[in-house]
Amino acid sequence: MSRLLLLLLASALALLSSSMASAAVVDYTFEVKNLTIQRLCSQQVVTAVNGSVPGPTLNVREGDTLVVHVINKSSYNMTIHWHGIFQVLSAWADGPNMVTQCPIQPGKNYTYRFNVTDQEGTLWWHAHVSVLRTTVHGALIIRPKSGNSYPFPTPYKDVPIILGEWWKANIVDLESQSLANGGAPQISDAYSINGQPGDLYSCSASGMYKLEVEKGKTYLLRVINAALNNQLFFKIANHTLRVVAIDASYTTPYNTDVVVTGPGQTVDVLLTANQSARSYYMAASPYVTKVGADFDNTTTRAVLFYDDSSSSSPIMPQMPPPNDTTTAHKFYTNITGLAGGPHWVPVPTQIDEHMFVTVNLGLSACDVNTTCQGPFGQRFSASMNNQSFQLPTTLSMLQAFFSNVNGVYTTDFPDNPPLAFDYTNPSLSFDTSLLFAPKSTSVKVLKFNATVEIVLQNSALITTENHPTHLHGFNFYVLAQGFGNYDPVNGPSKFNIVNPQVRNTIGVPVGGWAVIRFRANNPGVWFFHCHLDVHLPWGLGTAFVVQNGPTPSSTLPPPPPDLPQC
Repeated sequence: MSRLLLLLLASALALLSSSMASAAVVDYTFEVKNLTIQRLCSQQVVTAVNGSVPGPTLNVREGDTLVVHVINKSSYNMTIHWHGIFQVLSAWADGPNMVTQCPIQPGKNYTYRFNVTDQEGTLWWHAHVSVLRTTVHGALIIRPKSGNSYPFPTPYKDVPIILGEWWKANIVDLESQSLANGGAPQISDAYSINGQPGDLYSCSASGMYKLEVEKGKTYLLRVINAALNNQLFFKIANHTLRVVAIDASYTTPYNTDVVVTGPGQTVDVLLTANQSARSYYMAASPYVTKVGADFDNTTTRAVLFYDDSSSSSPIMPQMPPPNDTTTAHKFYTNITGLAGGPHWVPVPTQIDEHMFVTVNLGLSACDVNTTCQGPFGQRFSASMNNQSFQLPTTLSMLQAFFSNVNGVYTTDFPDNPPLAFDYTNPSLSFDTSLLFAPKSTSVKVLKFNATVEIVLQNSALITTENHPTHLHGFNFYVLAQGFGNYDPVNGPSKFNIVNPQVRNTIGVPVGGWAVIRFRANNPGVWFFHCHLDVHLPWGLGTAFVVQNGPTPSSTLPPPPPDLPQC
């Protein structure tokens, strides 16, 4: 064997060894049970993981295998969704209740196991049953492989900043009441930063979250919106935030004094501690687009202070008004993807499936002998393309897909709405001929590796509202977004196919539209739904069934032996 060949072989073996050494099996245990916690002047029993709200932060590197043993000691059915993880050939671990699994029943266990493939950045995990993600959630941080670096200067430290909501009542009971009477659920009593409401709320000053920084150092803040039903503005007084990633996808660096996030979204920002040595409030307040509806108009705040700061009062940032769509739209549309950066894949240009999907609120008939609190005495409902989604009750959709079981779902989700109308015209908001959609478990079937383009069109039915819409199992390119009705003639000329932002959750603009594109290269059943939890049981969702590919490496493996059964 020649010396050159020996050198090449040694180099290849070293590279393989290095790659294998950089991957690890990262093991966690989640014990889900009741936790008595003090908030807003009262004690409350909530469901929590490992005795904390938020729950534990999971730390992995790209290429690792994550193993999480979930022990359900709560009184509720439980599943965990790993929000934004691709779940390549591991759809059984995705987590949405009755979509990819039956729930983990009280007293039962399930081990989630999946590879973290071709992803790095900030994601999160949360319960995907009922409204339990209010307190069952935490950060999931994916760092680059050993030896790899960020596409920006390495920060001194990174810090999860989890934005949440809090109720002074049992949130599951509140949801059950609203579903029983067909009305809207009670709004939250507070927002929180890393589980703490902050000093603007009663009995909340002492536990307020505080972040100490060192002057001259740069910090990576991993901002996660874990709120149930609210988009949020986030600011830090007198500091510029440099956006470098969204939804675990790198961006062209973008400087801003305000971040906007919808439920489910994450934003990574670099903060350079370059101000005078004193303290500053970081704050989050609501961005609300629904016209005339009640909402939690409060502000949560925490303190950022310099290590040598005095005891002077913190400076408070000027927060945008709750209806500041101009500021929100500027933030959402000024971000572009980091073309050519880590894990960047060029935008596919050959489209196999074109879809136009309306996102509607609406009504469903009130049950006999029931008094309902929706408009016209009916129940609130929601739909996509006039199909109001309901979950199956006897078998998960993924089990039905794998075992070819009929009757669990239908494959007739339409590519277009059955009736075209002036979608964003508020004068049609209460046109009863448009408000009622049939309940169904209707899905769209996609061939393996098909490229799908979807125009998501908001409507003004019931009210105009921004809908943060989440796709499980895939990232998608956001090609364009705007207000009014989408223009199919002139719209494509405005598409960004060079460096669009890449997301897993898109805030479809209030009274407007967004165009997304993704490649269906992972077999399984993938939920596609509004991430405002109030809208999910009303039916604002559907699912994509991605067929198996032609090879073993593109075919969904069998379920794990401990998959929960209904």
